[in-house]
Amino acid sequence: MCGRFAIQSTPDHLRRLLGFVERPNFPPRYNIAPMQPIPLVRLDNGARHFALARWGLVPSWVKDPRKFALLINARAEGITEKPSFRAAIRRRRCLVPADGFYEWRREGKSKRPYFIRARGGEPMAFAGIWETWVDADGGEIDTAAIITCAANAVLQPIHARMPVVIPPAAFDRWLDPDETRFKEACALLTPAPDALLEAYEVSPRVNKVASDDAENIAPIADANSRAA
Repeated sequence: MCGRFAIQSTPDHLRRLLGFVERPNFPPRYNIAPMQPIPLVRLDNGARHFALARWGLVPSWVKDPRKFALLINARAEGITEKPSFRAAIRRRRCLVPADGFYEWRREGKSKRPYFIRARGGEPMAFAGIWETWVDADGGEIDTAAIITCAANAVLQPIHARMPVVIPPAAFDRWLDPDETRFKEACALLTPAPDALLEAYEVSPRVNKVASDDAENIAPIADANSRAA
């Protein structure tokens, strides 16, 4: 699963990559966790728009979110048939910008955190889906989930799953809700090329959600040398 990620790129950098209309202003985040607001990009009237949504999808048919499991990830396998995801995957696809994500490798009873990013240091766009949930009083909240797939060779020694990374050339294919593009969009739900990513161990300080600074993404060897 993907349970934490980071965004350190500036809003202008992400705007150039993702092509959204708005000019948002937001600080870097180094430990984004479930239930927090996450940025996403979606298509509306032919244009890409920036929005914020709560990380944890709530399908529109849910009556009480407090009694519904938190869906931060949606598995690519069978996503078109699962009641919680099948409407969103057809009509409400989005891109979730990220500079990298964390995974934990289990070793006995302990887990060691790793940061995974693009080898060139550029931001990425994860495949996502979103929904708008409406409460009994008419209040609306946008929620989202990140789609995951089987890990590629880089991730396999650490974790069995990884977020689906949508390449820039495929942004339009992924976002377009036209039914004729649906199969093309689903064909993108595959592991990222091995050459795209690199992974390195980081400090366990990332385990605490309150820890949200650049030290989280420092290679553990660098962090140890500064502490010595």
